[in-house]
Amino acid sequence: MSMYAPQQKIAATYMRGGTSKGLFFALEDLPEAAQVPGEARDKLLLRAIGSPDPYAKHTDGMGGATSSTSKTVILSKSDKSGHDVNYLFGQVAIDKPHIDWSGNCGNLTAAVGSFAIENGLVNAIKLPENGIAEVMIWQENIQKTIIAHVPMTNGKVQETGDFELDGVTFPAAEVKVEFVDPADGEGALFPTGHLIDKLVVPGVGEFDATFINAGIPTIFLNAADIGYTGVEQQEAINGDPEALSRFETMRAYGALQMGLIKNLGEAADRQHTPKIAFVAPPANYVSSSGKHIEASDIDLSVRALSMGKLHHAMMGTAAVAIGTAGSIPGTLVNLAAGGGERKQVTFGHPSGTLCVGATSACVDGQWQVEKVSMSRSARILMEGFIRVPKV
Repeated sequence: MSMYAPQQKIAATYMRGGTSKGLFFALEDLPEAAQVPGEARDKLLLRAIGSPDPYAKHTDGMGGATSSTSKTVILSKSDKSGHDVNYLFGQVAIDKPHIDWSGNCGNLTAAVGSFAIENGLVNAIKLPENGIAEVMIWQENIQKTIIAHVPMTNGKVQETGDFELDGVTFPAAEVKVEFVDPADGEGALFPTGHLIDKLVVPGVGEFDATFINAGIPTIFLNAADIGYTGVEQQEAINGDPEALSRFETMRAYGALQMGLIKNLGEAADRQHTPKIAFVAPPANYVSSSGKHIEASDIDLSVRALSMGKLHHAMMGTAAVAIGTAGSIPGTLVNLAAGGGERKQVTFGHPSGTLCVGATSACVDGQWQVEKVSMSRSARILMEGFIRVPKV
């Protein structure tokens, strides 16, 4: 009989943040080899999630076999002045042995503050017995500050409440999240210097596009230009392999135009960024939960793809990009919302609606965004240990 090494036992917390969920680790709880970036860390996290999985089920891991549930987070006490916690996010591919460390997860940000408080990463002096704790987060992937406003009751994180977030089944406590100076660390807010560009995709077509680096690098297109209404549900696109292939081709050419990759081949290993989304003026539709969304309830409709599939709601980072672009007159997002200056936009997504606020200004002819804010919620689903075979 062959002898195999026993499984590793690693402290972990399984959390929902916004419309995503993932495995959260304190850096010091990881095996020593995985405490630094590299192959050992990636192999460990891939095995913990259950990737790569040719069956696309994640049956032998903690992942949920969607882009919203194949996520890993590593947190540590911050070494950055004025910050409480360092937040590193890894988007785990489902079908191949790859973790994309190129961007943030805005949804899970809401859970970072809660985890940090629960695990002693925030100085107790900062924590009110009752009230709102302000957790200063240093987002390591994009080198940006995020502030999570976490409710506290009797000295503990308040997780339960009546705040409802479309895309999340049950109500919970509201966590306000502010993304400070959210222009992505890889370049200017508008990397091409234009609010609208021509995206030329050989074999597909030529389209108006807004390229923006805010929250996460994002390519915005007009729904009508690519044959959609902007109120599609997941099955309309995810059940169409040709459409998914076309979106990935457009995303790759957009990444090239944004200067995020040097050649088209690099896009395959950079699935997490940039995102690609399409916008349309307000319209009536029925959300995935059966909720009737009226055109009068929203400023515009947005649909976005994540890791090659139409997202079931909206990625938090893409919501930052929507709020930013919506506040700047002349972008495709702003025009779909009716144009003009706006301090916030409410947009429709497959699961319902979301309101995002943005503070932007034009300085010396260049647009800058100071802060983008939105409300999410978060909850610990399970805590204890995961078991991972030695890899």
